[in-house]
Amino acid sequence: MSALGEYFGQAYTAMSDTGRFVLPPAFRKAVKASSGGAKSLCLAVHDQHDCLVGFGLSRIDQLHAQLEKEEARAISLGQADFNPDDRAQQLFGFEQIPFDDSGRFVMPDYLKELGRVEDGLYFQGAGKFFLVWSPAQLAQMGPTFRAAQASCRSQMAQAAEKASKKAVKTSGKTGGGA
Repeated sequence: MSALGEYFGQAYTAMSDTGRFVLPPAFRKAVKASSGGAKSLCLAVHDQHDCLVGFGLSRIDQLHAQLEKEEARAISLGQADFNPDDRAQQLFGFEQIPFDDSGRFVMPDYLKELGRVEDGLYFQGAGKFFLVWSPAQLAQMGPTFRAAQASCRSQMAQAAEKASKKAVKTSGKTGGGA
């Protein structure tokens, strides 16, 4: 498998009329590279925020190492309440979602519900993984997220403008008069 993906930058994508989303090009390239060429997006629920976490398949090895490290730490500290099975369920409870060459994918309904996804997604790089936000949820986050909030608003406005221009062009091509 290829080296661990690195995820940087941000992007917004609206849900299509068919209910699909698009994995933005920079994220798509990193996920594919991290997945040994496979077009497989891993999505999980974030453990602290109302958003999703995305990554490629190479992160699985890191999750195994993380589980072993947490278990060894719990044993060395005498933390009898650490349950490796519960922690494994949290770490490995992600969904593998296929995407096509254009990055289009269908998000399972339960992930939409847990991520409070509506009609768009904001992707925010975080190094070893990326966050996938519902813009409405991101807007409710505190000042730590103000740069991401501003970027999301800007990218949503650009997407709306682009869609508006496309609608005008389409209506001009199909309009035939009275």
